[in-house]
Amino acid sequence: MPIGGCFCGQVRYDAGGTPFNMTLCHCADCRRATGAPMVAWFTVRPAALRFTAGAPKRFASSTGVTRSFCAACGTTLTFQHDGIDEVDVTTCSLDDPLGLPPADHCQDAGRLDWVQLADGLPRYAGWAPADATHRVPRPLRPSSTD
Repeated sequence: MPIGGCFCGQVRYDAGGTPFNMTLCHCADCRRATGAPMVAWFTVRPAALRFTAGAPKRFASSTGVTRSFCAACGTTLTFQHDGIDEVDVTTCSLDDPLGLPPADHCQDAGRLDWVQLADGLPRYAGWAPADATHRVPRPLRPSSTD
């Protein structure tokens, strides 16, 4: 089970179930929300995400979208779109982010020109298609902390 939290440790979570949709997002909203050129995300079902310490602060970042972060240190934690039974969690808030590497780049049309990556991952101008193999839940790679 992926376990993680914010930088200062006040907010901790367990992301149960089987993670899917591991991606690097290049959209302007993610960049602005995090102050980074792209954001690595993975997805779980909302019922599988449990905060075990503290509670994140939430805000509506755009119509129908709620993001959460630690109110103490500012770490971005989640992204959730109304009406979709998924919640995206920032991969680098995991204790072991190596366990869930990205499988693609989404919103690549918004990638900053000075970001040049030669990782060989599929790139989608918008979102990855629903039938992409990594969009369906799949088992985790064994964690180095297990």
